[in-house]
Amino acid sequence: MTTWGFIGSGNIGSTVAKLAVLAGHDVVMSNSRGPETLTDLVAELGPRARAATADEAAATGDIVVVTIPLKSYTDVPVEPLRGKVVIDTMNYYPQRDGQIAALDDESTTTSELLQAHLPESKVVKAFNNIFFGHLAVLGRTTGDPLRSALAIAGDDTEAKQVVAEALDAIGYDTVDLGPLSEGWRTQRDTAAYGTMYAADPADWTQGAQPVPAATVRARAEQSQRYLDQAS
Repeated sequence: MTTWGFIGSGNIGSTVAKLAVLAGHDVVMSNSRGPETLTDLVAELGPRARAATADEAAATGDIVVVTIPLKSYTDVPVEPLRGKVVIDTMNYYPQRDGQIAALDDESTTTSELLQAHLPESKVVKAFNNIFFGHLAVLGRTTGDPLRSALAIAGDDTEAKQVVAEALDAIGYDTVDLGPLSEGWRTQRDTAAYGTMYAADPADWTQGAQPVPAATVRARAEQSQRYLDQAS
């Protein structure tokens, strides 16, 4: 049994937590407003869930999911995440996060920023390119012909294996894109971002469609950097 810690309990965080609970795992939820604001979510998740501070969620989790607005990534606690596997779900939205020069010139990626902030943690990119409503319903048991895959990227091979096993437990195959520097392939406005899981790409609320590993990999390979798209 794995304990998942969550720094951020919004749409993606709460959805992954529900899937983890259904798989028989424990979850520790946190947000920026305090544990008392998570009472309803914890009640919905059931007895395997509890609310805590971000530091407590970081310290307790075997795997810790960072799922907050990118602009707040430096608020992620460092010491309690030392040596731990950290899943980064963040995307860069300049209109929300402000301009970040190193992302604008594509000299780094969101996950590499988080890895630099957490130098002794093992950051793996995941969950950033799927709508939470699709993530909630596409999970299937191993071997199911309608099983979908999710992309990951990371610099630590063992950490990626841990994340792949966690994804398997909640119903998904894994496509390993390589190091964190390749995480850009699933960022917003790329070929591998979001739309492939949507039954109607123009309206993501109209249901989900299964996406096998081969399709995820092909779409990731088709992705273009923003500067290339603009040229």
